[in-house]
Parts: sequence; structure tokens; C-alpha cells
Amino acid sequence: MPLVISQLAVDALDPLAQATWWQGVVGGTLDAADDDEVAVQLGSGLPELLFLRVPEAKSVKNRLHLDVRPPDGSDQAHELARLLAHGARRVDIGQGDVPWVVLADPEGNEFCLLRSTPAQLAAAQAAAG
Repeated sequence: MPLVISQLAVDALDPLAQATWWQGVVGGTLDAADDDEVAVQLGSGLPELLFLRVPEAKSVKNRLHLDVRPPDGSDQAHELARLLAHGARRVDIGQGDVPWVVLADPEGNEFCLLRSTPAQLAAAQAAAG
């Protein structure tokens, strides 16, 4: 039986600020029982995002990052505008000309905004057989 991913842990200078920011991006509920560990609970069956206080700022490109997808009924351009207004910023990590947008959160953690919605992805996968 395979293991279940429970949490994605992210180092943070300010766990509450980071968790609050990400909650505004992906939804969910905050569990801020401790100032040094703040979680965004995404829902049943999904791993939570756990922000852990560390003393040092991020200094290199992430080795692991989140890819986020526009929800059905939205699109990449709308979500990009929303993310930029929410405080994300575009970053260049050498990705070149790709259909996704590379962004960074307030502490500099890279993440990608994909182009297709879940329904578009499902349709493309079904068409591919």
C-alpha cells in the first residue's frame, strides 16, 4: 500500500503571513495554533501546506515547487491578474518560452501558473486516449 502525502512543508520567515497569503491563492482554512507552524488545510484527501519558521531568508531556486491551475470557469490571464494583484511577482528562472507563467510568492518561493483548467486537462487526456 503506498504512502499518503500529508503535508508539503515550506520554510518561512513569517509562517502566518505566508500561510495567509497562500490561503488567499488556493483557499482552505488556516490552522494557526502555533506562531512557528501555520497550516493551510486544503480539504479532505489533499495534503496541507505547512509553513515552518526558519531564521534565514530563501537564497536559491526551489528544488520543489507548486503548480497551480486556473479553476473551471476561469483562465490563465484572469488568474495571473489576480495573483499579481495579490502580491505575486513574475520571475525568470531560465524557463524560456513556455505556456505556463513562473511567479514567486512574497518570500520568493517560485510556483507556476498553468494554462489549462481541470476540465480542459481532462478533455485533452480523454482525447489522447
